[in-house]
Amino acid sequence: MRIVSEQHPAPGSPGRRARRIVLRLRMRTLVALGALAVQTTFAGRAFGLRSPLFIGSELLLLLCILAIYRFVLPLVDRHDRGAKGEEHVGGLLDRLAREGWHVVHDANFGRGDVDHVAIGPAGVFTVETKSHPGPISVGRLHGGVLRQAHAQRRLLERAIETQVQPLIVYSRAWVDRPLARRKGVRVLPARMLLRYLSEHERTLSEEQVAAARARVLQALAQAALADAYVTHECDGRSRTPTGSRGSVLTRARNRSRHP
Repeated sequence: MRIVSEQHPAPGSPGRRARRIVLRLRMRTLVALGALAVQTTFAGRAFGLRSPLFIGSELLLLLCILAIYRFVLPLVDRHDRGAKGEEHVGGLLDRLAREGWHVVHDANFGRGDVDHVAIGPAGVFTVETKSHPGPISVGRLHGGVLRQAHAQRRLLERAIETQVQPLIVYSRAWVDRPLARRKGVRVLPARMLLRYLSEHERTLSEEQVAAARARVLQALAQAALADAYVTHECDGRSRTPTGSRGSVLTRARNRSRHP
């Protein structure tokens, strides 16, 4: 059995979306600080060190540094932890290299992203990675976390017309009842993920696994085509009307099915 980390049509690396957010936030922070530093230096040289403009620029720079320390750095740190968690769980999934599974990381189906989609003899799973340090009480999981897992399940089920099992995997937290289910969502720590999938009851034949994999790839291709179509439409207009987005997606999907 083998897990293949798919690269087409979705980005193939786990945590890529979170990594891009981290890099974007860092770059914007550096650009903003650089611009304010240049402005402060210019004000000092042009108007003198005692000028109200120079003093105001210094105060503005200090306020921006405080705001970055208070709001931006925690946000960057949270996304960085999330990216590391997805990379850790994705690396674990990729280690099931000989057990008949296929994995898509950071899958975008047009109306939402799924951290990992695992397709194998045990079925089709969505894996939502959480990097919370814990400890985690399954009985006290926030309703929003469970709704997110079910939303991902429904998203994939609509895309591939196959039953999907949602998983919430904590990359580094202690879970009080590992493998327990809460409102239809199974919760487990990352250390138990490989064993759970490899020892899970087999429900799909090799042909069914291949068919499910093909449907996932087709759904990803259609979502990518729809996004490209919407981008093209927006390039020719100032804005695409909200009500027309559904028809745009439908036309794009129909084009992918009937070239």
